[in-house]
Amino acid sequence: MTNSQALRRESPAVGAARTLVPYVVAVLAAFAAVGILLALMGFDVMRAYATILGTSFRTPNGFVQTLIKWVPLVLQALAFTVPLAAGKFNIGGEGQMIVGGIGAAAVGITFSDLPLPLLLPLVMMAGMAFGALWVLGPAWLLYRFNINEILTTVLMNFVAFQLIDFVATSIWPDPAAGHPTTLPIGAGGKLPLLIAHPPLHSGILIAILAAILVYVYTDRTSAGYELLATGANPRASRVYGIKVRRMFFLSLLIGGALAGLAGAIEVSGVHGRLIEGFHSNFLLLGIIVGLIAKGNNAAVPFVALFIAILEVGASAMQRTMAIPGEMVFIVEALILIFVLLTDVVRRR
Repeated sequence: MTNSQALRRESPAVGAARTLVPYVVAVLAAFAAVGILLALMGFDVMRAYATILGTSFRTPNGFVQTLIKWVPLVLQALAFTVPLAAGKFNIGGEGQMIVGGIGAAAVGITFSDLPLPLLLPLVMMAGMAFGALWVLGPAWLLYRFNINEILTTVLMNFVAFQLIDFVATSIWPDPAAGHPTTLPIGAGGKLPLLIAHPPLHSGILIAILAAILVYVYTDRTSAGYELLATGANPRASRVYGIKVRRMFFLSLLIGGALAGLAGAIEVSGVHGRLIEGFHSNFLLLGIIVGLIAKGNNAAVPFVALFIAILEVGASAMQRTMAIPGEMVFIVEALILIFVLLTDVVRRR
């Protein structure tokens, strides 16, 4: 039997195992390395890991908190992986999420009297539109002058930090809040709850739909093929008639819209208003998710769920065992490093 015949006869289970083994090895190696560090610091390693991995499943509240954290994680990861498919790096998801939240809050406050069937779609669309608008400048500079998108998208984050402070303290401030916070959005702009106790908003359904649509677009359409071809070989794509710069521009706009949608869901589903700092560390985690998934949009939701489990477990570990929550960042970083190293080993 030839090698090609053997490859053709490889079962789907073997192919899946071949894909999953590097991830399993990377996760085990990362936990082993951090376990040694925790032991040297005098902590109970097994209890720490049981807390990290079990908090999300031990109680309904832990599971709901994991799902709530998963929503912005998966959207921020997709905001990174879609431009990555075209060979571009969107490092401005933080600013796009902030401005998306500003747009959602602006619509939710200004049109607070509208009923839910009208106001809620407007709030979501405003978040996406404002997020895309915020990346429009870097996308145009890349399209027109070939200015590196990493620099411009990062710089736009710092502008967004000042913008949210201005909106929350000078345009729609809440005088009763002790933190830069806007007035609440209208009741019609808030996402309905799927579960009341503990509260789980329906933004998770929007995130699932967005993940499916992104996967279908990038992996099952001709436009998505052009996007992937552009990222794989821009010069060859240009020769075969693909508008490469247009693909760069479009990928960044889609990424900005996804990040803006994350901001709208946080405003509409979690806080009910715009709060400075609501973006947390979702940009960094989203990039980690996208890199661990190796840009595979089908894998992003599952990697994001694993990272959400680690994040929720880290908070519990910090409360119950006084272990620094930064330990989870070390685990996540080591997983990423080991996943990348498995590629090097496989090639050799």
